[in-house]
Amino acid sequence: MTTASKITLVRVAFIPVYMLLMYLSGGQAGIWMWIALGVFIIASLTDYVDGQIARQYNQVSDFGKFLDPLADKLLTIAAMVMFCQWGMFPAWALMIVLTREFAVTGLRLVAVGKGVVIAAGKSGKFKTASSMIGLCVMMGFPGILVLNWIVVSLIVVTTVYSGVEYFIQNWNCLWEDE
Repeated sequence: MTTASKITLVRVAFIPVYMLLMYLSGGQAGIWMWIALGVFIIASLTDYVDGQIARQYNQVSDFGKFLDPLADKLLTIAAMVMFCQWGMFPAWALMIVLTREFAVTGLRLVAVGKGVVIAAGKSGKFKTASSMIGLCVMMGFPGILVLNWIVVSLIVVTTVYSGVEYFIQNWNCLWEDE
């Protein structure tokens, strides 16, 4: 297992710790929310670090290509689920995020079956980064409703845009015969 993949596994291991801290916070500003925010920031930064290491030291692997985006999705969705539980992230917005994730994963599976690998696009990377930053803002200022709505709106817009872009760019994978 590569160093990059080990770092990605650390991100996955941070998720239950993060969720426990969020539960302890009760969705309120305070020490538990600040610690949860710190764990989330560290976990989010590992996404950048593992990518840099993988590229710099030629550690790009099939396992890493599978695990890295999965770890990102699990981390961000864990935060969204916690906020949804507390009424700070609407269920319809979470459903849009989940639908996009399942749809793009399905598209990738169909493409792989045809021998095509769909790499992460810039809009997908921007979606992940803006979601992570936005969720950090929500943790840092959990009681500011207007700020929450701005973050939710940003997440929904970048999610829909990147999902549509993946399908437009890879439409032929769905319709071309093998």
